[in-house]
Amino acid sequence: MKIRSVSFNNRRKGFEVRTPRAVLWFPYGKLEARPGPGNPVVRVSVDPELAREGFTYRLGSGEEGTVHVEQVLEYNQDPDHLRNLLLYKLTVEAQKRVARSALSRREIIRRLGTSAAQFYRLLDQTNYRKSVDQVLTLLHVLDCDVDLVVRAKSA
Repeated sequence: MKIRSVSFNNRRKGFEVRTPRAVLWFPYGKLEARPGPGNPVVRVSVDPELAREGFTYRLGSGEEGTVHVEQVLEYNQDPDHLRNLLLYKLTVEAQKRVARSALSRREIIRRLGTSAAQFYRLLDQTNYRKSVDQVLTLLHVLDCDVDLVVRAKSA
């Protein structure tokens, strides 16, 4: 996701990040190079070297830092980002299970009732157009139980 613009607010201690879908907040407390009372943020800009998917900030001391849009989305718990993260983790696990499975790829494809091309799209961790249901079906064919665990956040 591209960043359209970014601004800083030393009083509120954070950045306002404008994306095509929303305006998101990112606090100074999540930065690696943290500003302080005697070392405020003096400049921020969208970074073209990150394909406008991140921004760079400069502190009064001259120290610089970079924030990727993924960090901003994760902090704001963007639902699409969280879905893609879950899909990525399930796909990587499916890849491992297919590699270790005694079933041939042809047999897995037959049991899924799909084409070989669709099967390989399911195994592509960069493909986010597939559904979680499809990956869960693949894991079921590979004799895996998938349990969704909901727990309180740890600090």
